[in-house]
Amino acid sequence: MRAAITHVYGRDFGLGTQFWLEDPLFPGKFRGNPSLSTTVSTYMISLRRRKVRAGQTVTSARAIDERTIRAMWEFNEAFPQAVSHQQFSREWKADHPEYWGGHNTRVMIHCLNVIAFLCLLRYDEALHIQWHHITVEDLGNKTFTMRIELPFRKTHQNGGCAPFVLYSNHNKPWMSAVKAFARWSDICKKLKIPREGYVFRKRVRFDDFSVKPDDAMTSEAFLECFRNNLLDVGIDPRPYGTHSFRRGGCQYLAMVLRWPIRNICTWGGWSENFNSATIFKYLLSWTDTPLIGREDYFNPNRPAGEICHACGRSCYCA
Repeated sequence: MRAAITHVYGRDFGLGTQFWLEDPLFPGKFRGNPSLSTTVSTYMISLRRRKVRAGQTVTSARAIDERTIRAMWEFNEAFPQAVSHQQFSREWKADHPEYWGGHNTRVMIHCLNVIAFLCLLRYDEALHIQWHHITVEDLGNKTFTMRIELPFRKTHQNGGCAPFVLYSNHNKPWMSAVKAFARWSDICKKLKIPREGYVFRKRVRFDDFSVKPDDAMTSEAFLECFRNNLLDVGIDPRPYGTHSFRRGGCQYLAMVLRWPIRNICTWGGWSENFNSATIFKYLLSWTDTPLIGREDYFNPNRPAGEICHACGRSCYCA
């Protein structure tokens, strides 16, 4: 709320980011941005502590994980394609909430999920991806790369974003952004949706999309589809929010792919000098599901994890 007020006073009212101070030449008259006053700053610093003492728990969005993405992907793959061509009344859809979207919509949502997850994007950043931001290259042997070049991000308001280069993943198709994008591109071609403008389009009717290049899917519409998809696989959607994919992707790179922290910072576009602890807020949170129980940390008979397709190991000591 404070950030929104600061933006309104700074941008819309032209007061900039100067502190709210009394004018020494005109006592009783103040200048600057009122949301940047000492009183407001002091209040915000102590807000978290006072909320905790009042019995409120400060909660951040829960991270999405690979297992959840796979469960949603498997459910969407099994969803009958014939449903997309049927007409349903509003009363019928109200009685059958599981038909919140057809096969085409689910393909689009999965494509956005995987891109946001692997590229550590907030979903509103992923929703602004346009067709000309993506370049696909055939490397031969059924291997493709997808290069995503964003003009700006939250951490790069003035441009200068490093590109994201993703490769085909034949071992884990539910984690292959290249395959997901190819399927969504084929659907757009089939539905005669121009492949220009925004990649993720506004829904029209049950399972069709706008042909207007500027009709992007809204954050509210995507969040509704995402939460409905979580309900499809029996997961409570309430803990998940804006940063679920960025948090989940960060944990996936660190704990599953075992990337060094510096590599994750470079890939996500965060500072490498560690003056900011942003990445650690994504890696560590009590809201996330623990990987193992407390009783299994030193358990010699602890169940092995999934087999790595590269080295063939399934233990946790790699």
